[in-house]
Amino acid sequence: MNTARATAHATASRAKNSKTMQILGRAGMICYGVIHLLLAYLAIRVATGDKSEQADQKGAIQEVGSTAFGGFLLWVLGLGLIAYGAWQVLLAAKGFHWVDKKSKRTRKKIGAAARAVVGFSLGVTSIIYAVGSGSSSSSSSEQQKTMTAKLLALPAGPFLVGLVALVIIGVAVGTAVKGFRKSFEDDLDMADLPRGTQQWVRRLGVVGYIAKGVTFFIVGILIGTAAIQHDPDEAGGLDAALKTLASQPFGTVALFVVALGLAAYGVYCFAAAKAHKN
Repeated sequence: MNTARATAHATASRAKNSKTMQILGRAGMICYGVIHLLLAYLAIRVATGDKSEQADQKGAIQEVGSTAFGGFLLWVLGLGLIAYGAWQVLLAAKGFHWVDKKSKRTRKKIGAAARAVVGFSLGVTSIIYAVGSGSSSSSSSEQQKTMTAKLLALPAGPFLVGLVALVIIGVAVGTAVKGFRKSFEDDLDMADLPRGTQQWVRRLGVVGYIAKGVTFFIVGILIGTAAIQHDPDEAGGLDAALKTLASQPFGTVALFVVALGLAAYGVYCFAAAKAHKN
C-alpha cells in the first residue's frame, strides 16, 4: 500500500514538473482568462438592458461558438480548459510545496481542486457545443434551481440548502479578502513578469478578486433566500446574480463596475499563466 502510494506521488510530481504539462496548464489558464473577459462582455450587455443574454460561463462559451470560426475556437477553448483542470489536479496533489504552514497549504490544495472541477466542467461544455449538441443546455441559474428543488425536497432540505449558501458566502468573503490583502501575490513569481508590469498585475488582481467575491456573494444570498422561503425559484447561479444586481437601485452602474472587475480578472489570468508558481 505504502509502495503504491509512494509510486503515485512520484508520478504526480514528475507530471507536475513536466514542461509539457506546465505549458498546457498555463495555456489553459489563458483560456480561463478568456472566459472571464467574455463574462464581462455579457455583464455589460445585461447592464445596457439586454436581459435575454445568458450571462454565465455557458453564455460565454455560446458567444465563442457564434463567431465565424466558432467550432475551431470551441475545440481550442475546451482542450485548453481541460488542460487547465489537469494542471490544477496536479497542483492539488503535489503543488504549493513553497507554502510553510500546513493549514494554508491544505487550503490552497482545496482551492486548486475546486478550480480543477470548474476547468473540466467548462472544457467539456465547450467541446459539447463544438460537436453541436449543447445548443439547448440550460443556464447556470436553471440548473441551480433544479438542484435546489431536489435538495429542498429532502427531510433536512432547507438546512442543507442554507448550508450550501453559507459555504458559497464564505468562499465569496475569502475571495474578496484575497483581493483586499493582495495575498494572490503569494502564488506568483513576480520576477517572471516583464519589468514595469508588476504594479498593474497587482491592481488587476485586487479588482478582479473583489469582483468575483461580489458575484459569489450574490449567488450565496440567492440560495440562502431559497432556503428561508422554501422556494427553489429564488435560487440562481451567476446569470441570476448579475441580473439581480442590475435590477437594484444604481444596479446598472454597479454591474458595469463588476463587469470591469471580471475583465480585470481575465487579464490577470494572462499574467498568472506566465508567473504562477508550481
